[in-house]
Amino acid sequence: MGLHLVSNGNMTLREFSQIAKQVDPYVDIFQIREKQKTAIELYEGIQLLLDLGISAQKIFVNDRLDVALSLGVAGVQLAYHSLPLKVVKDHFHQLQVGCSIHSWEEALQVESGGASFAMYGHIFSTNSKPGLEPRGCHQLKEVCNRSSIPIIAIGGITPENTRAVLEHGASGVAVISGILGQEDPISAASLYHEIIQKWKEEQREKAL
Repeated sequence: MGLHLVSNGNMTLREFSQIAKQVDPYVDIFQIREKQKTAIELYEGIQLLLDLGISAQKIFVNDRLDVALSLGVAGVQLAYHSLPLKVVKDHFHQLQVGCSIHSWEEALQVESGGASFAMYGHIFSTNSKPGLEPRGCHQLKEVCNRSSIPIIAIGGITPENTRAVLEHGASGVAVISGILGQEDPISAASLYHEIIQKWKEEQREKAL
């Protein structure tokens, strides 16, 4: 699953799209998480990504099934307040579905429901979750060991700790400020990509 870049809700989607275009070679999934934006704002913002050449198959929309379907993007990311996973899978077979989880029990639930992957966090301390204890790599490892679907680690993921979460079973990492908050987003995205690709290559060599 590699590198997911999640929008931060602070910049405009026009600003996000400009960064997305620059880092596109290094990012596997663009996740549009914009809780405050209306359907039309999301629609127009994602259309900007498509107009800039970002593949629809790399775009996931948080929660807004209507927007995802209207633009023909890859899928949706469901949270606890979203439509039930079973409803989405039963009625919209063409969509990939990611689910946000916070325990191995939830991982097994969404796996049995047909989720394409699960996003688990927060792994490390992060400014977006002030005062909340991070779950850490050991809990991440338990989730990954108990589940057979890809687990994407999120929360405080930096280039320095990316390898650690991969070693504990994550199939990829989701990043917000690690790219969007950097003076040079291209270099930041390239570094994450390099670390992930090196890890994958090492695993392929071990499997031979």
